[in-house]
Parts: sequence; structure tokens; C-alpha cells
Amino acid sequence: MKNQHNHNFVVFTGPMWSSKTSKMLMTLERYKHQGKKIAVFKPLIDDRYSTNNVVSHMGWEYPANSISVGNDIIDFLVKTTDEPSVIAVDEAFMIPGIADVLIWLYRNGVNIVVSTLDLSATGKSFSEVEKILIWATHVEKCSAVCTVCGRDAFYTHKKMLNDDALVEIGGSELYEPRCARCHPSILNHEVVMNNPG
Repeated sequence: MKNQHNHNFVVFTGPMWSSKTSKMLMTLERYKHQGKKIAVFKPLIDDRYSTNNVVSHMGWEYPANSISVGNDIIDFLVKTTDEPSVIAVDEAFMIPGIADVLIWLYRNGVNIVVSTLDLSATGKSFSEVEKILIWATHVEKCSAVCTVCGRDAFYTHKKMLNDDALVEIGGSELYEPRCARCHPSILNHEVVMNNPG
């Protein structure tokens, strides 16, 4: 891979239904018009709409390669004869090892575009996303609409919180966007502060 100048590492993050995937696909459309070769990846476990396409809640689609771990992208690149200058990953938080691979690709001149949740339904951050955000050249925190009060929603609420699983595949039957006031885990989250004395 050749080191390029002015390449980007763009991250669209926020709760479910905040148009993260749609914004990623819009960014890819711009790259497409610039004549750049694009490769798109999605988690193998995310089969809500399609197994071989990234699909937004608005119904927009883009052909994608389903992967289990970050190194699957490297395997793809080794086998391809048409090296992409843009790598896009949907729902990156679901893919173990994705951060190190995307950072390595970015440092080697590849444009990176990511769509991902940043927090679980219980307000826990995803370690892969934490690593990615440090390297991003542009981060857009996307908001949805709170299903309770209609305010801007930056958090995902799990309707049936019966376990501590960080990742559980589901749609509107399981999750909904909430603002901080209407999210039980965010509103009641205890903040422990160090004694400044």
C-alpha cells in the first residue's frame, strides 16, 4: 500500500436510528463519484436485513463483505487484485480486532469510513470504538429522536434488559433511542469522582 496524503478516517457514531449507516453510505457515494475503489464490510452476526449488503433503516443498500474478525479484512485485501483506496465498516463495535486493522490501514494511506454504536444499552463503551475514535480525523455524533419525549436521543435503550450481553442483535422489538432524561441506565448511572483533596 502506498502512503497517501490527505486521506481521512471518518466515524459516524451514536445510538440506533440516528442515521449513522445512511451517513456512511452518503460518504461512500461521494467517494464513488470521485472514482475511488471502495470495499465495504459488515459483521457476519448482523443479519437483520441482509447477509451480503449494508442496509440502512431508510432502505439504502450497498454490497458488503461479511466478516467475523478484523483480520478478515486483511485476508480480503491479500486475495483481491483491485486494491481499494476506501475501506468502510458498518456496525464496527460488533467486530473483534477491527480497531487495530483499521488504524493500520489508515496509517498506510487508506481512507476509512466507519458507522458504529459508541455505547451499549447500559452505558458501557466498546473498547474497539474507543481505539478507533482516537485516530479519527472526523467524528460525527449522530442523534435519533427519543421515543418517550421527542428530544434528541444520544443513547440506545434495551427494552428487555435481562442480561449483561454487550452485543445482542435486534431491531425495534428490542431497542429504542432515548435521551439522557428518559434512559434508565444513563439517568441513574453513578459517577464516582476522586476527592480533589
